[in-house]
Amino acid sequence: MPSVSPVPPSSRDSVVVALRAAGCVFAEDEAEMILATARTPAEAAAMVERRVAGLPLELVVGWAEFRGLRITVDPGVFVPRRRTEFLVEQALARAPGAGVVVDLCCGSGAVGAALAAGLGRVELHAADIDPAAVRCARGNVAAAGGHVHQGDLFDALPGDLRGRVGILAANVPYVPSDEIGLLPLEARAHEPLVALDGGADGLGVLRRVAAEAPRWLAPGGCVLVETSRHQAPAALDAFERNGLTAHLAVSEELYAHVVIGVAS
Repeated sequence: MPSVSPVPPSSRDSVVVALRAAGCVFAEDEAEMILATARTPAEAAAMVERRVAGLPLELVVGWAEFRGLRITVDPGVFVPRRRTEFLVEQALARAPGAGVVVDLCCGSGAVGAALAAGLGRVELHAADIDPAAVRCARGNVAAAGGHVHQGDLFDALPGDLRGRVGILAANVPYVPSDEIGLLPLEARAHEPLVALDGGADGLGVLRRVAAEAPRWLAPGGCVLVETSRHQAPAALDAFERNGLTAHLAVSEELYAHVVIGVAS
């Protein structure tokens, strides 16, 4: 988190009190982010007002921290979750020499930007069906020389990537359609449905990725998809049915479950 500009203790304390009264569990941390971002006391007060009204913190300040990077998050774009850092860690551990990286269902482009930061010089491509996400991702992957494409999954990608991809990270939507209403209000009200709804059992998009991934992966390349604990067995089966050697990686700390498929 960036250093905080000097702010009178009473101001910091009043921000914490206001956020805590609004039900913000991590009020102290959120206050630090707001005060680190605001350029003036008036801007800080406006940010606090928007947060108290229920706007997600990342949209209030306009950015999210992801593996040490400041990722710009625009209104209407999926906010990167801390648990998704585990997917990035698994990708870097399994393919540290990858030269071509694809961030599918990229949202803000946080995963692609983090992979590029961890790998160094790579050919980075990101894609999303949502125009707002594409616009946002372009800014976030620009420093890595990344290319961002709009379209439905693999239809968005340049054809010359087939058989060349070392890491294919696909943070697909995996919430079952009839469970969308159970999500926190922040997600339901401010994030695009296309980034949340995974179909009847939550695995509709994942199965499409599993079916196409082998055509795009380089020999030994890997595809990584985040899922839930109870969906993991079916996700593993989808990968294996399409000729991938599948593994499940779990972080109990982050409550993260990542299915990894390796091409032969």
